[in-house]
Formats: sequence, C-alpha cells, structure tokens
Amino acid sequence: MVRYIDKFIDYLKIEKNVSEYTLINYSVDLRDFSKFLGDIDIEVVDYLVLRRYLAQMKEKNYSKRTVARKLASLRSFFKFLYREGYIKTNPTLSIATPKLEKKLPLFLDTDEVVKLIEAPDKNDVLGLRDRAILETLYSTGIRVGELVRLNIEDIDFISGAVKVFGKGKKERLAPIGDKALCAIRDYLNKRKGRELMDKKVIFLNKNGTRLTDRSVRRVVKKYIKRVSLREDISPHTLRHSFATHLLNRGADLRSVQELLGHMNLSTTQIYTHVTTKRLKEVYDKSHPRA
Repeated sequence: MVRYIDKFIDYLKIEKNVSEYTLINYSVDLRDFSKFLGDIDIEVVDYLVLRRYLAQMKEKNYSKRTVARKLASLRSFFKFLYREGYIKTNPTLSIATPKLEKKLPLFLDTDEVVKLIEAPDKNDVLGLRDRAILETLYSTGIRVGELVRLNIEDIDFISGAVKVFGKGKKERLAPIGDKALCAIRDYLNKRKGRELMDKKVIFLNKNGTRLTDRSVRRVVKKYIKRVSLREDISPHTLRHSFATHLLNRGADLRSVQELLGHMNLSTTQIYTHVTTKRLKEVYDKSHPRA
C-alpha cells in the first residue's frame, strides 16, 4: 500500500502540479486508510471494505465534510491505480458521497481588508514583504500556492498583469492593481543588496529562499491577531473577499470565474449569495412594478 501511495503522490506532484497543502491532505487521508487496511491487499479492496471504513469513520464521529474529503482522496487514488493497471476494478465507483450542507464562503468587508493590509510595519523588509503579500492576495484573488510560485519575471509592472500558474499547470494572466504593484516595488527595492539565495523569486523568507504555503498562512494569522479580526480568517478569505467585492460592484459571474481560475462556473456560483442585496437594489430601481 505504501509504495502505491508514494507512486500516487509523485503523480500528483509531477503530473498534476498540486499544492503542498493538497499533497499533505492526500498523504494523511491515504495513510489513514492504509492503517485501517492493515494486512489487506489493495487488490482485494472492494465495496464492502470501503463500507467498513465508512462505518469506522462514523464511529469516530468524523464530520460529513471530513468523510467527504477522505472519500474524494480515495476516489482519486483508486482511479489512478485502475488507470495505471495496478488494480482490475475501481471499488469507489459504487460508493456515494455524503450530502453536505452548502458552506457559504467567509469574507471580509472593505474596511476589514484595509485594516488587515495596513497592519504590517513598513519600516523593515519583512513588514514590506508581508504588506506586498496581503495586497497581492486581495488585488488578484490568487491562491496561496499560486502566490508562493511567483517569480519577478511573472509580473508585468507596465500593463499591470501577473502570470499565474494554477492547478494542473494551467497558466493564466490575472490583473493586479496599482496599490499591490507599489507594495511589491517597495519590498523589492528594500531587499536590494542583501544576500539572497533565490533572487528571481518575489516572496522570500528571512533566509532568502522561497516562502512556503504554510509560511504565508502564518503571516496572515499574525496580522489577523494584531488587528483583532475573527480567528477563522485564512489567506483564502482574501480570495473570497476579492470575488465577493467584485460581484457586489457589478462584475459578472463569468468574468469572476476567469479571474479566479475556476474550471467550471458552478464553482464560482457559491459567491452569488452575497450579491442578493445588490440585485434587490437593482431590481427596485429598474423594475417598473417593483
């Protein structure tokens, strides 16, 4: 089982170019399943074995969301094994995913975003870096994994665009605002002349090497605590805020889909709930019998 997991993780890393955070989740989920299997060979895993695994998770009081995530990991894993010829049948095809309540995206209002972005100290290089990170996340709506992969050459300071490498090695251009560009310039100017390991990389740690996803999450948490915002805020909250604020100011859903790098419009539709108030205002102003 372990060698199959390693092959699958290598496939995700090399072929699918998934984020470090996603790799960790897959590894945890699959090793948990491996522990459950014990001496059972992967080739004889069937519907009944998976049902017993689901029953065990229920006994442990796992949330529906956790069960759904672990099932999604198993689906991808067994699909890979079947496609590569390691197993003859895919046992996950007959397993239904538990229905989840739709979780609405958490977002900040404009004042909260400004408060968070202005929290870092602009007098030292790390403060300028953190300001540039927060500005970039909110200005572009990119994922943390996409942010940490950015190199200096990926930003066009003249046209105001960023070359983003998203999920599945898909490349897109994302607009970036003047405030974010200024913050990046200030940070890059401040670090000039320093000993750096990765000079081509935009966001570096104190050792001069590329920041990780986890490091960016720690940065965001640090300033959330400093400005006393809600503790459940993450870097992804800035992505949600980006999409929500665009829609509330009249952007159409298809454009927001492209900006976020979503493959399907249905993924973007989770944000439409926040536009209800704006749509009601438009309706009241525009409909002759409102």
